[in-house]
Amino acid sequence: MRSLHSGLAYAALRILRALVTVWGVVTLVFLLVHVIPGDPIDAILGDQASQEDRVALRRALRLDQPLSSQYVAFLRDTIDGSFGHSFRQRDREVSALINEVAPHTARLTVVSMLIALGIALPLGILAAARRGSIWDRSASALAMLGLAIPNIWLGPLLVLAFGVKLRWLPLPGDDPSTAASLVLPALTVGTALTAVLARQTRAAMIETLGQQYVLAATARGLSRMRVLLGYGLRNALLPVLTVSAAQLSGLLSGAVITEKIFERPGIGTLFLDAFFDRDIPVVQGCVLVIAAIYVGVNLLLDIAYGLADPRVRLA
Repeated sequence: MRSLHSGLAYAALRILRALVTVWGVVTLVFLLVHVIPGDPIDAILGDQASQEDRVALRRALRLDQPLSSQYVAFLRDTIDGSFGHSFRQRDREVSALINEVAPHTARLTVVSMLIALGIALPLGILAAARRGSIWDRSASALAMLGLAIPNIWLGPLLVLAFGVKLRWLPLPGDDPSTAASLVLPALTVGTALTAVLARQTRAAMIETLGQQYVLAATARGLSRMRVLLGYGLRNALLPVLTVSAAQLSGLLSGAVITEKIFERPGIGTLFLDAFFDRDIPVVQGCVLVIAAIYVGVNLLLDIAYGLADPRVRLA
């Protein structure tokens, strides 16, 4: 019973901490958007609009109200889940615009994660199994290269190589609903995560392969492949999967630039278009959705760790 109460208290504390974090992000996003140079009225009407039209639109968008009143309205729109109405499409709620493009970003994120795991796990296993060899050094070099290449450079390079020169895969602007159109964007987003997971897999495998039960399995005459996969990888997967979940925010932030490079619909494209159009409610809504996903994933990880390991709760 004491353990149950301790677990519930730990979970409640983590949830409260997550809510405070989200509230802080909400406030920070509101303040940052309002200090960014540029007037939404100029972005919507242009420089040639009359003063009467500018005053009428500013009143319609509630930009003539004090900042405190705008903040209260922003909190109200955030709590009810609508995130307000778009400045560009006054009849559309921001939540509806995000819901339309969110499946595209979700597919890109999932495929990027699968590609990263599909490349990183064999690479990390090979590096750990041949520790100190040319395979290990090559895998480490590839991991460092993947971390060093930014998405904004890698994306156009992949398009030039596989889309323009070889013509193997679709170009930006082609039908985004096909499976082939996901390959290059997913590679672009997943490259950095592949590097992180490969290094994490190598480190976890090296630690696991040094355990007594692995040495005992080897001494019993089990095949090298069975020892690596059945004893090593199975016990090394937990930290790798934990890092994968923690890196979800990196995938989402990478998708913001990548979707625009490949002209794909998604939260990233919606965010950047709204940013340059000074569509403040849409910008705020996109940032808050990404922040909520990040906080939610980390909250689940914290609660899972605390419930699984009493030492975490005591700490």
